Amino acid sequence: MTTIKTLPYPQTKKGTVTDIYFGTTVADPYRWLEDDRADDTKAWVQEQNKVTQNYLGQIPFREAIRERLTKLWNYERYGAPFNEGEYTYFYKNDGLQSQSVLWRQKGENGKPEVFLDPNKFSADGTTSLQGINFTKDGSLAAYQISEGGSDWRKVIIIKTADKSVVGDTLIDVKFSGLAWHGNDGFYYSSYDKPKEGSQLAGLTQYHKLYYHKLGTPQSSDKLVFGGEKTPRRYIGAGLTEDERFLIISASTTTTGNELYIQDLSKSGSPIVTVVGNFDNEHNVIDNVGDKLYILTNLNAPNNRIVTVDFNNGKPSAYKDLIPETDNVLSAGTGGGKIFAEYLKDATSLVQQYDMNGKLERSITLPSVGSAGGFGAKKHEKVLYYTFTSYVYPPSIFKYDIATGKSTLYKKAGVDFNPDLYESKQIFYNSKDGTRVPMIITYKKGTVLNGKNPTLLYAYGGFNVNLTPGFSTSNIVLLEQGGIYAVPNLRGGGEYGEKWHLAGTKLNKQNVFDDFIAAAEYLIQNKYTSKDYLAIAGGSNGGLLVGATIAQRPDLCMVAFPAVGVMDMLRYNKFTAGAGWAYDYGTAEDSKEMFEYLYKYSPVHALKPADYPATLVTTADHDDRVVPAHSFKFAARLQEVQRGQLPVLIRIETKAGHGAGKSTAQVISEQADKWSFMFQNMGLWWK
Repeated sequence: MTTIKTLPYPQTKKGTVTDIYFGTTVADPYRWLEDDRADDTKAWVQEQNKVTQNYLGQIPFREAIRERLTKLWNYERYGAPFNEGEYTYFYKNDGLQSQSVLWRQKGENGKPEVFLDPNKFSADGTTSLQGINFTKDGSLAAYQISEGGSDWRKVIIIKTADKSVVGDTLIDVKFSGLAWHGNDGFYYSSYDKPKEGSQLAGLTQYHKLYYHKLGTPQSSDKLVFGGEKTPRRYIGAGLTEDERFLIISASTTTTGNELYIQDLSKSGSPIVTVVGNFDNEHNVIDNVGDKLYILTNLNAPNNRIVTVDFNNGKPSAYKDLIPETDNVLSAGTGGGKIFAEYLKDATSLVQQYDMNGKLERSITLPSVGSAGGFGAKKHEKVLYYTFTSYVYPPSIFKYDIATGKSTLYKKAGVDFNPDLYESKQIFYNSKDGTRVPMIITYKKGTVLNGKNPTLLYAYGGFNVNLTPGFSTSNIVLLEQGGIYAVPNLRGGGEYGEKWHLAGTKLNKQNVFDDFIAAAEYLIQNKYTSKDYLAIAGGSNGGLLVGATIAQRPDLCMVAFPAVGVMDMLRYNKFTAGAGWAYDYGTAEDSKEMFEYLYKYSPVHALKPADYPATLVTTADHDDRVVPAHSFKFAARLQEVQRGQLPVLIRIETKAGHGAGKSTAQVISEQADKWSFMFQNMGLWWK
């Protein structure tokens, strides 16, 4: 293997800032890196990128991997079609386009035409389309754009007939859906943009629901709900399909919501409180007249569907329509039916019910994997769903609601032969004996000799489900005889709210233990060994990787913490971070909570040791998990690394938390990661 000479790490100056928590003084020498606008932070970023790119540039097969990834990515990709007015719309990427293009055609057999091309939004392809919403008749549309990956959005309104812009562009919109009411205007949510300090990192705490009337300036938009009387809430709104009810959901964290409803059919009707606490989830999925259909985990940790009359909409009046089962339930509606989408050991099981709760059929899926998209309008007779697994490239199926027949509509054209690979689910025991599922994917005939390059990827938080999904990037690993393993850790939602809560606050260590146990299972069963194991995760998964190497620096050879939450004592001070407290707790909650966080917080838990080769990744426009987390972690890890393996940070410019990256940015980052992994495992990419 080529020996790579790493440039000296930049000298990261250390300040004298300290904080006191319950009598304990905590030093924060890298606090200055939190100011993304400061010249010395910008200079530090440039110096770190220089070291990183110098290292990556010496890897002899880096360009070959980039070329292979570019070739793999170069195939047509489609999104499932959806109908608006007289048109059928669908997303399509020719292969290497920076952003997917929104096309449309009249009916199923009309001539396709480009409707919106985000690749023309900016010269470098880093301005992305982040959602579009149509009026019921399809004549108007409002779409959101993100510049450089930021969560702050602009909203542009157009006539769909000729794509001419209507009225002003709305600016400074964040964490918002768009809900049209007739053709007069729409509801949206946003914060006041921070006036002082960093507009990317500044604290945002007063989310507000507005109504924008077409043809009027944004400054005159009516405040409907939220603001200073309801601090620290995420506020979302939608309308029932008949546009009679405005449904408002307000949450202080990523779990549990208040539910408010307004009857828009009656002028001046009040906003009615249906649920006034955050103890459970309550989401209206449909209505028939006064009857509301609600998906809830009230008295049902795995979720159930209930009905209730709007005029007596209290939870005490809920009636079971589809009761709770052993499998976690989510739901969609379409064609006057309810589609119950269950997670069975983190894979899809879908059943169709009528509106009275009668089971009509279980839907036959191509194999074990993930199915999504079971939603359509009430009058529609077909819907389109997508199916995928780790060895099944995403394919779109047309589903006849009346007969239950699925027909292949679009097959992925990626250069990959599923017959050569296998993906199997195993169960292993965590430190406390908890049984945890993991799906392991590799080439058929792989010899389990402990020498297979393996990527272990996980998340473990916020009730998020990691279900099987195909990755074009992972082909590079699988082709080389590598292994891709994904465990479903506690903290996720794969087994309902109990599974989620088992990985939150004072139970967070369970998540790290589950991850470490997954690595040990792979090593004990000869899939791989420490010298050929890489661990990866993003966002909350970045925290997972950071905490894991702090606790077990001997566990693996390579670590990829991406856009991670690394400073657990200060995460709630930035942007909307306060909303993560339900999962994490905060250092201000109690002495016990502070001490628990302080013990595993990656920035604080790192001590002098031999750490794995680590490539930290973040982006300069990440305004969800601000890059300061990764900056401080990388600086600390470079300081305490006693071994010879590199500790690098790769900072993408004009990019955010992940959404909206151009295809070129994605390929470049993936090429760097695979190159770094193979180089540090002493393997030559073939």
